[in-house]
Amino acid sequence: MAMEIGEDEWMVCCGSSDFAKLMVKASPFSSLESSIDAAREIWFNQVNVSAWLEAFAAHPQIGKAPSPSSNSDFAHRSVAEQSTAFATTSNSALQELSEWNVLYREKFGFIFIIFASGRTHTEMLAELKGRYANRPIVELEIAAKEQMKITELRIAKLFSEKAKGVSQTESTKPQDRLRIIGGHLNVAAEAKAHKRSRPPITTHVLDVSRGAPAVGVEVHLEVWNGAEGPSFRHGEGGVWSIVGASATDKDGRSGPLMDLVEALSPGTYRISFNTGKYCPGGFFPYVSIAFEVTESQKWEHFHVPLLLSPFSFTTYRGS
Repeated sequence: MAMEIGEDEWMVCCGSSDFAKLMVKASPFSSLESSIDAAREIWFNQVNVSAWLEAFAAHPQIGKAPSPSSNSDFAHRSVAEQSTAFATTSNSALQELSEWNVLYREKFGFIFIIFASGRTHTEMLAELKGRYANRPIVELEIAAKEQMKITELRIAKLFSEKAKGVSQTESTKPQDRLRIIGGHLNVAAEAKAHKRSRPPITTHVLDVSRGAPAVGVEVHLEVWNGAEGPSFRHGEGGVWSIVGASATDKDGRSGPLMDLVEALSPGTYRISFNTGKYCPGGFFPYVSIAFEVTESQKWEHFHVPLLLSPFSFTTYRGS
């Protein structure tokens, strides 16, 4: 079913008015994948640099609250996407990040843009310092690519919210109201009983050839957005969307890959590991582990570790 999405909703996804107008003109979209394909084409090939800068300016600076004059929905999503960083830092560390943000803006003329979902403060500060050395023309393109990652994540969330809205509208007949109210009460009771202290999906990497934690392995968490879960026969009609990224620490554990949420959205998830960068010359340049979370499992914790050697790997569901 084609999704009707307004200009204001596209503005929340990107922050550029030209981008939003062109997305409305290109719509309606029959699938999430087709909308993201159109978004990429418009963002990289149709709008100009002024549109990029308008989108950059819509973000609050990392570590700061949005201004009253900002696109509040857009800015508040930015703050939510930075929640992992805020949960993994201190006031002094935030001050350092703020100081580097000032230096960055003075050099490039726009604020530091990064796909922040699931990233820790340490990771973002290291990325900022590394990118500060770039030439302005190079950094502008990198910032535009990071903005596109943010836009894709928000489009995926928008499609998910729209789909839920349609489903709820179709089920709100008078005879269903008591069942719906009862369901909300049960969910509230479940949420109270399942208070989390960490994100619902975690991982670690063990280098079994050395019998030691694998340090510095890049990790990405994605979720499948589509009518059907991906398979060899049904791989079309959807797209993998990035939830978060991190790298393993001295204990082999990744930083937070997603926000700290109580109820995990049911669906198919994939954790991918950049094993080729960690183990050059090994047989597996990249390892991906896909798994499914059902409605009845949304309150559970999913720890999906990787046990790696140069020529083999295994995994299991831990606790």
